[in-house]
Amino acid sequence: MTLYAVIPFVAWLLTIALAPLFFEHFWEKNSNKAMLSFLFALPVLGYLLTHNMKHELWLSAEEYFSFIVLLASLFIVSGGILVEGDIEATPRNNIILFIIGAVLANFIGTTGASMVLIRPLLKINSQRTRITHIPIFFIFIVSNIGGCLTPLGDPPVFLGYLKGVPFFWTMSLLPMWLFNITAILTIFYFFDRWNYSQEPNAAISRDASEIQPIKVSGKRNTWFLLGIISAVFLPSPVREIVMIAMSVMSLKVTPTRCREKNSFSFEPINEVAILFAGIFVTMIPALVILAERGSELGLTDPWHFFWVTGALSSFLDNAPTYLTDLTLAQGLAAHSSSLPREVVGIPSVYLRAISAGAVFMGANTYIGNGPNFMVKTIAETNGVRMPSFFGYFAYSCAILIPIFLIDTWLFF
Repeated sequence: MTLYAVIPFVAWLLTIALAPLFFEHFWEKNSNKAMLSFLFALPVLGYLLTHNMKHELWLSAEEYFSFIVLLASLFIVSGGILVEGDIEATPRNNIILFIIGAVLANFIGTTGASMVLIRPLLKINSQRTRITHIPIFFIFIVSNIGGCLTPLGDPPVFLGYLKGVPFFWTMSLLPMWLFNITAILTIFYFFDRWNYSQEPNAAISRDASEIQPIKVSGKRNTWFLLGIISAVFLPSPVREIVMIAMSVMSLKVTPTRCREKNSFSFEPINEVAILFAGIFVTMIPALVILAERGSELGLTDPWHFFWVTGALSSFLDNAPTYLTDLTLAQGLAAHSSSLPREVVGIPSVYLRAISAGAVFMGANTYIGNGPNFMVKTIAETNGVRMPSFFGYFAYSCAILIPIFLIDTWLFF
């Protein structure tokens, strides 16, 4: 496999990372994204078809279908669950919501949990005047780090499940999950407590006077979520058929009001489907090369995989980065007689490093994981002034990077 075959993959990932920054209006339309996705995938399709690699292309298509069906079904069903009400916007109550979101992310995905909880969180804090930090920490916890414990939680670990990682293996990340969630929530508590103390008396009084009971509508969607979770254990294509059936039933039986109040639309999931169509085609040559020559790159220690996966996940996309580094580790293990092949052909500690790097460091930038930009957009729609790309990155460097350095010392 020639290295030139990797150029469309790298170019497409860079386009995804940079186009929203420099060509914002062009990038807003999914039709433009679809055109670019097709153009980048076309030369790779031609290469694969003319070099007798139809089998690799077919496997990638199957994985893409399973991947998109899971994300779409979780997105559709969770979009029918409406949480309304208003409680006091205290640091304690915000932390409780974050913990609920971190747990929920492992059952309905980081995208689903973000969709369900970000609007109630903003509503609860709407009387306060100093809340820019709240959606930022929400992205850290609910949209990313919280979803590492099951394949349902975040796209990278689901792709690992499709590649043969046992469903419950990701529970081995529980010690890291507990440490990171506890550390970030501790920082958030003191940060939010200080901002709360700086609020005008009028804002605090208004917050206390506008309390409404929390009410959940569209609760029948929980049954559909259970159906999706159960379907994960079924073989393909039965798994995907059940997930699609759950989504269709959710669309039919959920009251229109629930989706309207959630500002539900298919645009976000359409965008994900378009972007990943190009990714799943263009990454095939990169995966083949890494499987053949991964041992030549000098990555030998678990912390190498943690930081390389994390750095790429921060600025590209954590799902293909996970697959790329997993393939690299498999290539390394295949050429080494001293490395144990405990899970999908690699040492468990390598897989923990790759999984944590992809899921945790997807929080470092707005473009690291799909829900990040969605939360930013929803927050801005609700009047919250969110930091720029580099402003958000400054937050993650100050808060997350020191925690990830401790992760390296403790776990890798």
